[in-house]
Amino acid sequence: TQHATMSDSEQYAMENTDAGASETIPMEAGQIKKGGFMMIKGKPCKVLSISVSKTGKHGHAKCNFLAVDIFTGKKLEDMVPSTHGTTVPVVSRTEWEIIDIDNDELTLMDEAGNQKTDLNLPDFPEKMGEEISEAWNGGENSVMVTVQKAVGIEQVVAYKKDSS
Repeated sequence: TQHATMSDSEQYAMENTDAGASETIPMEAGQIKKGGFMMIKGKPCKVLSISVSKTGKHGHAKCNFLAVDIFTGKKLEDMVPSTHGTTVPVVSRTEWEIIDIDNDELTLMDEAGNQKTDLNLPDFPEKMGEEISEAWNGGENSVMVTVQKAVGIEQVVAYKKDSS
């Protein structure tokens, strides 16, 4: 009998996907810009401000990041030497139309007619879920929502009512 052994590259590829590697990209801390995204304590964050402090004769400049979790709005801080690597979440935004709201569960449809039923009304920012329900008004109005996705989390982050 033959034993099939996996090549090193295959094993590596498997480990890599498990770690969610495709959801973040490595980047040097010094390359991150204000308004950009970065991971802090495992959370995808949007950078609000960066202050760079020069250290002593042999030290590296350190970047102090003040950022906000893109899904909860919680402020987080991180300090990384500018030449050190950090990770940046891959953030995507897509537009969907609300087809139905049942309790807090959304049924959404994109332009191609694909349906999405795995999202609820957002609970952050606080009033947005209610506002979306009111705007949709039991289906009287057409409401588009923006779904932001990063590190396997998806959440409605914005909406607009069509005034047609």
